[in-house]
Amino acid sequence: MKQPFKDRVSDFFAGKGFYIVLFLCVAAIGISGYYLLGVLQDPGQTVSGTIQVTVTPTVPEHSAAQKDAQTTPAAVKPVLPTQTTAPKPSASAAPSAAPSAAPAVEEGPVAEYFVWPIQGEVLRGHSVETLSYDPTMGDWRTHEGVDLVAQAGAVVMAAGDGQVLAVYEDDLMGTTVTVDHGEGVVSVYSNLAAQPTVAEGDTVRAGDTIGSVGESAMAESALPSHLHFAMKVDGVPADPMEYLPESSQN
Repeated sequence: MKQPFKDRVSDFFAGKGFYIVLFLCVAAIGISGYYLLGVLQDPGQTVSGTIQVTVTPTVPEHSAAQKDAQTTPAAVKPVLPTQTTAPKPSASAAPSAAPSAAPAVEEGPVAEYFVWPIQGEVLRGHSVETLSYDPTMGDWRTHEGVDLVAQAGAVVMAAGDGQVLAVYEDDLMGTTVTVDHGEGVVSVYSNLAAQPTVAEGDTVRAGDTIGSVGESAMAESALPSHLHFAMKVDGVPADPMEYLPESSQN
């Protein structure tokens, strides 16, 4: 008669079955230990037995030209410094007052040469460093010009190109005309008739008539009729003979 299944199982465990079960348990423990050791060494797994899978994204392949563009650095364009412009003034800002231009000064002609203002002999010469006897005053004093003998009414001419500075009455030297010849040179004509033919500001040329010989100089009334002619350089009396030709015959 065939032995029932339950009895056969009992007989199995009673015999060699015990050792089989023991081997399976040991094998299970070994497998579990191996698995736990692998978990500790592999960060992709958790202690609970769940395997953590790290997904690496797939990079699409590029063409050779794109690979070269990625591996070869592009040329860097230099950055040029930008020009800084001054800020424009606002419309509300008050414009600064521009410096006013200095008024133009009209300069007279500069004399290139000089002529005798009248034809006549020298009655009394220039003397500022030594004293000269003055017959009118009866003493010795300086004489800043030269006295040229001439009849009353004789024409008096400008000694050089220039501009008339002044026409006035001097208390001692009578009717006087001064002419600026440029570069600080001024000529002085005294003992003229009462009405000169020029006025202040007129432009004259060498030889132009400026008046006539008179008898207006009180300080030289004891002398024969004459023209008192003087020259100054930067306001300092100068010897007229150094500017006039050697002869009065111009």
